[in-house]
Amino acid sequence: MLAAGLLSYAGFSALCLAMERHHQDMLGRRPSPSRKVQLRVAGWALLALSLWVSVLSAGWAMGLVRWTAVLMGSAVFLVWLLPYRPRWALVLAAAGLLLGLLAAVARW
Repeated sequence: MLAAGLLSYAGFSALCLAMERHHQDMLGRRPSPSRKVQLRVAGWALLALSLWVSVLSAGWAMGLVRWTAVLMGSAVFLVWLLPYRPRWALVLAAAGLLLGLLAAVARW
């Protein structure tokens, strides 16, 4: 469940970075149109990967329930963090991506 949570946080962060306002807050510049598309694809891919990890660990019935809870938790945490510390959100997303992938690989 930890891997799914970290991957979903990284996915939501990528989707946030695809928006001009959040990209400006976190990185100090506007994203190019191709960068927006890349971030959207990466965000949705990370959310799908978190679903896959959750379903593999708990089966379809409980995996979907856990994934929904993880999505809500990571989204609330990101929404809480963005207005106050947008750069921390970016650093935590990078760390979450690395640790989430390591946790997913270590499980199998």
